[in-house]
Amino acid sequence: MNPLIFLSIVLGTFFIMEGITWLTHKYVMHGFLWFLHEDHHQPSEGFFEKNDAFFLIFAIPSWLCIMLGLQHQYYWVAAIGFGIALYGLGYFIVHEVIIHQRFKWFTRSNNTYVKTIRWAHKMHHKRLGKEDGESFGMLLVAKKYWDKVQKDKKIQEKN
Repeated sequence: MNPLIFLSIVLGTFFIMEGITWLTHKYVMHGFLWFLHEDHHQPSEGFFEKNDAFFLIFAIPSWLCIMLGLQHQYYWVAAIGFGIALYGLGYFIVHEVIIHQRFKWFTRSNNTYVKTIRWAHKMHHKRLGKEDGESFGMLLVAKKYWDKVQKDKKIQEKN
């Protein structure tokens, strides 16, 4: 398979995963699998949450696509698996490290994008129940969050 086609499939899958993640978060995690996601919306003492099971839910199709695609030389299937895995890595870095700071690596960022995704996620977590949620995405956030963060930055610059 042409490396450019392979890379295009990997990157295309990565971007499609944002939509799949949004839909899964809104309709599955805040739906019939709320019992796994609920502890993510509640203050907890431990490091691990039941919500961490979603790592496996997304990792299994990635692993299967990579393994079966490579075994049977369906490289486009393996590329899909690598795209899902790449999104999983992005999710880990953005959600676990940057937003929730489960690992204290990037705690003092003043970057507008970082502040925006943190604010959007904070708005998602302001509701402790599964109903009436907002901001279900991870990498892409609504314009209203960008506007709020930029307004706050301008106020800070004036002071």
